[in-house]
Parts: sequence; structure tokens; C-alpha cells
Amino acid sequence: MSFDVRTVTRVVGGAYVDNGMSDYTPCEGLARVGEYVVVASAELATLVTGTVAELEARFAQGSEAAAVTARAVFVSHDDTPRLRQLLAAHGMSAVLGAAASGDALHYRLAALLADDRAATDRLVASGTRVLTQVARRGGATAVMAELAHRIDGWAVLLDAHGQLIASAGAGRLHLDDAKAVALGTPVRVRHPGLQTHQVGSDLDFTGYLVVASRSSATSRIRDLASQAAALFDLVLRTRDPSVTEHLGREALLEILHAGGSPATQLLRKWGVREIELTAFVLGTRTRTVDLERLVERWLDELGVEHIFVGEPGIVRGFVPEHLVGDLVALAAGFEPLGATSLHLGVGTAAPIDALGRSAVQARQAFDAAFDAGVSAQRYAELPTVDFVLDVISDDHRTQLGGVLDELRDERGEHGELLETLLVFLTENGAHRASAARLGIHRQTLVSRIHRVEELTGLSMARPDDRAAAWLALRALGHEAFTQ
Repeated sequence: MSFDVRTVTRVVGGAYVDNGMSDYTPCEGLARVGEYVVVASAELATLVTGTVAELEARFAQGSEAAAVTARAVFVSHDDTPRLRQLLAAHGMSAVLGAAASGDALHYRLAALLADDRAATDRLVASGTRVLTQVARRGGATAVMAELAHRIDGWAVLLDAHGQLIASAGAGRLHLDDAKAVALGTPVRVRHPGLQTHQVGSDLDFTGYLVVASRSSATSRIRDLASQAAALFDLVLRTRDPSVTEHLGREALLEILHAGGSPATQLLRKWGVREIELTAFVLGTRTRTVDLERLVERWLDELGVEHIFVGEPGIVRGFVPEHLVGDLVALAAGFEPLGATSLHLGVGTAAPIDALGRSAVQARQAFDAAFDAGVSAQRYAELPTVDFVLDVISDDHRTQLGGVLDELRDERGEHGELLETLLVFLTENGAHRASAARLGIHRQTLVSRIHRVEELTGLSMARPDDRAAAWLALRALGHEAFTQ
């Protein structure tokens, strides 16, 4: 419920007496003071009404009855020093001096709570309906993104062993806290108020859904997250026959990227008769769009083979050059969210036995489209820096990228330092935006940038050094953007 004690105080026209319960505490129910016998939740407040004599009699019944009663919030028309002393002696919070009294006050509160409960139920029902629709388009990942948006917070989905399945809006510290809470690890949790929901039954356990919100509507969030957990149990257990097809496509595209006669023979068996193809990369800023299904529909409309594979957040593939304009038009016309939600990068045409360079070009064009917020970008229309990199030899490209060799990890691969540099330069040196995009603390970002400067000898305070770092990143090409 979103109805808290502060709202009750305002609606009934009383004054709040705080004896240990915050007036921001959500209200979960209403009872007569003599009928309140069980504390439903330590995190929620129950309102009780009655006369001062009934309250005194309740406290006089003994320690157990007094302890239970003191956990409620007494709402009364009365407001006397004697009543305040009684409340203080038992540590019971109250709303005193209400405009109504007796049954009128009780029924007024009952009506308010019923209206709030009905509104909450409508929100949960509509939210569940949207989550179900999203699950059909994008699976568990899309549901996580929509859930985090609706609860105004973050969500983490873990398997039964605490391994991450999907997350939305969560940084590294959030993931650590979610795992600790789900598994009951005895460590200090830095984010209080987390909710943990079991995915699956006790006998057929699937995992944990952990959520946190900036909203005070605790009950609504709990109900919506509970519905989402039931939905995840269904989504995660549904066998996806497209997985084998996806793996097959991925292996086939690797053959095409390698080139040579195996690529030509494969395409001929695939039913492709063109002598040239053009690579494309399609991505989105939102997780609620099922890119693979969208590309399948588009290629069916264009009447060509499905030479593509989906990866997290993107789809990469090839189409005949004469259909590139149609593909660009489809991407530009897809605006269901009222803003540019899809971004398409297109390479240049290449022989079917040498498609690797076109694939790299498409990824660079996609990165440019994504950063600029445009629907489509052709590699041939990229700024001068891309043409310069395209015409220099592979040896010179390797030499230029070698500026960042010191950022490789012990296995010789690009790790978090290069990723941090890439994001930092993409965000034009904005610390807050860069840290948010990486999901790290701002001070952690500063420490990483200092480490980059120490290892490379470059200074991010100098424009020439920033330009050199960016050129080196672009010279690394696909390797820098995928590792």
C-alpha cells in the first residue's frame, strides 16, 4: 500500500505522536483496539481505534497483550495529557485529535484503506499484464528491465546457487547485496529494505528475485515482484527450441567472417546467389524489443535468407547490397516508443569470400549511430577519422592501437580499464555519466582513469592525449568493443 501514517494524520485532521514508529510507515490494516491480537508485519503499521478506556483495559491484560497493542498506531478523537502519558509509557505511536470520533472515525479509515487497496490492486494487475506482454517479446531480460522501471529501483534474478541470470538497474554493490540477502550470507548489506522472492516452489526451486525501490509503496512493490517471480518461474522453465538454431547460426556466421572458399560454399548451400553482401548491426537502448523476431520479420518482408545471429542487445548479419536502403527505411520507421529506439549500422558491400571487413565496418557504424542517437548510419558516411583508419595498413593500425597495450590484463585481453576508458571518452569526460553507465562509484571511476594515465603515459586533461586514446580505441576496432 502507498497509504502511510503521515497520510492518515493529514486525512483525519489530527496530530501525530511519534513514540518509535516513523510516520512514513505504510499502513496495512485496521482493527478495533480490543480485537487486535497479531502483529502482521514489523515493516507495516496497523491502525486501531477505540476509546481511551478500551486502550487502558487492553494494556492492563498483561505484558503480551500490551506488547502487541503497542506495535499498532492508535487513532482517536481524544488528545489529553493523560492519554499521551499512557501512550508514552507503553511506547505506542498515535494520531490524536482526529476530526471524527467513534464509529464514524473507524469507518472513515476503513473506506480510505479500501480505496488504497483497490488502487494498489489495479496497479499490480496492470503491471502484471504489461510484464506478461514484455515476456513474450523479450523473455526474462525484458521483464527485468520493465520491473525495475515500474518499481522505480533495481532488480536482480539469481539461480538456486546464487549465480546471476539477469539484472536491471543494479550496480556491482547491488549484485553483491542481492546475493548475500538471497543466500543468507552473514555480511553487512549496504542497501537496506531489499525484498527477496522465491522463484518456483520449495519442491521445484528455480532461484531468487531480489528487488529494491526508492518508492515507499512497499506492499504494491511486494505484490508486483511476487507476480514477476511467478512469471520468471514459467519463463525460465519454458523450453526454447530456437536455442539450437541460434547456436547454429552463430557458428555459420563465424565461417562467413573468416572468409575464403568455405564461406562461399556455405552461402551457396544456404541458398544465397549474390556475389556480394553487406553487413549490418542492429541494436536498441531498451530491453523490451525482441530484436531477433523483429529482424526475422523484416527479412521475410524483404524476401531474403536469415543470415543473422542475435547477441545481448544487438543483432548482426548480412543482406544483399540492393536491399540495404529498404533495411534502413524499416529501422527508421520503427518508433513505437515515441523516440529513436533502434540503431542500425551498415558496412560497405564486400565479396562473399571476404565479409569480415564489412562486419567490422557495420559495428563501427552502429557505435556511431548509437552514440549520436540516430536510427541508421552507413559506414561510408562516417566522419573523416573512420576513412583514415580504413585506408591505413594493418601494420599501422596495429601500431596505433598499441598505445593501449599496457591496459591488457595478465591474459593479454582487454579488461575493465579499456572499457572504462572507452566509456569515459564516449561520455566526453563526464564523470557522473561515465560512472552511471559503468555501474560503479564515481571515485572508482577516477581511480581507474588515473591508472590508465599511469600505464599509458597519456593525460586525459590534454586534448591531444584524449584524441590519441580515441584513435587507438578506434584502431582496435571490433576487438576493443567486444572484449
